Amino acid sequence: MPEPGVSPRRIARPPLRRLERPSPVTARLLADALVAAHLAFIVFVVVGGLLVLRRPGWAALHLPAVAWGAFAELTGTVCPLTPLENSLRRDAGEAGYAGGFIEHYVIPLLYPEALTPREQVVLGVVVIAVNAIVYLFAWRFWRRDQLRRGRMPP
Repeated sequence: MPEPGVSPRRIARPPLRRLERPSPVTARLLADALVAAHLAFIVFVVVGGLLVLRRPGWAALHLPAVAWGAFAELTGTVCPLTPLENSLRRDAGEAGYAGGFIEHYVIPLLYPEALTPREQVVLGVVVIAVNAIVYLFAWRFWRRDQLRRGRMPP
């Protein structure tokens, strides 16, 4: 315990280091991994409801993903992964999407060149409609199963 009137001794801490930029090779690998994760998220948003038919617990992850995906499409919001990916590509020394598999096949799926705001709204409505249909089926299967087991009144 320090004596009254005497300030406690401060613990010397090393100065905080700024995050160093990754090497160009690492930046490119991270950017490609980010695009792959982005694509996986989009696939999960669109068809992840099918997992709910098998295991209802998936809904806890899937419904927030659908909400974000629909919100992003309906409002034209830029996904936070996009600026991060662009920053990594700049760190890799790339000006655009030229090169390997990811750039030629995945990027055009994620970032169509002529996507209009109206088409984005249509995509958002499609995401909501597809998932509403899947969840309707999931609810009906769940209800039928509960009725069969005698756990729910008709």
